Amino acid sequence: MFRSPPTTLPISRFFVSVHAAGLAAMAFACLLSMPAAFAQDMPVSMPAAASAPAASGAAAPSASAPAPDFEARQKTLDARTAENEYVYGVAVHNCYAKFFVNACLNRARDKARAERARIHAEQLAIDDERRAAHAQQRDEQDALRRARDAQEAPQRAATAASNAQAYDEKQRQHELDQARRGAEAPQRAANQAAYDRKQADFQRKLDEARQNAARDAQDRAVRAQHFDQKQTDAAQHKADVEARQKQAEQKAQEKQQDQLQQQEQQKRLQQEQDSD
Repeated sequence: MFRSPPTTLPISRFFVSVHAAGLAAMAFACLLSMPAAFAQDMPVSMPAAASAPAASGAAAPSASAPAPDFEARQKTLDARTAENEYVYGVAVHNCYAKFFVNACLNRARDKARAERARIHAEQLAIDDERRAAHAQQRDEQDALRRARDAQEAPQRAATAASNAQAYDEKQRQHELDQARRGAEAPQRAANQAAYDRKQADFQRKLDEARQNAARDAQDRAVRAQHFDQKQTDAAQHKADVEARQKQAEQKAQEKQQDQLQQQEQQKRLQQEQDSD
């Protein structure tokens, strides 16, 4: 039976150092090229036995050791996970070029599972260390807070005592003010009554002044009207007198002319008589 030459994908150190996201994408592409009958044999979750710590697992740091870089270690584990998936995908791809495909697939699956178990163990160790570090940090913060509270307790007590004293002093002053206001209440009432009387008197005088001003204005208006009427009457009387004087002068002139005419007539009559 003729078989095609193996198509094993070379694994170089370049692919090992590629970023975790890139490795995961490449492994996913390889898995997509697998037949569906073999893809379903790939493990989905870690077995229970894989939770045992591996020989290469990191030990818990001592209390005197510096704080571990959890972010860097987590990135390393993520990169190892992506690399393991990529290597597994390459191995599965290469198994289809071999005679004993199922055996090859089982070996690749077991190897990937072992690596997943080691990664999972290290992940559990990192999670435990992170929780322990967080708990230690909380404990240290609580201890610092308690020490600070204990250190500030005398000052707080002194401040509380000063505040209580100031409050008592304010209460006593308030009571004194209340008593003084109670004692001064009759005098304040008398002063208020006197002020009200002054205000009423002032208002009364103000109203009277306004009424007087209104009457004075009315009187001035009446006097001005009377004065205007007198002026009108005087002008009319003067015009009447002048008219009567003119009439009298005219009558006198007419009378004088009549007299002159009569004298002339008498003279003519006399002359006529003398001539006869």
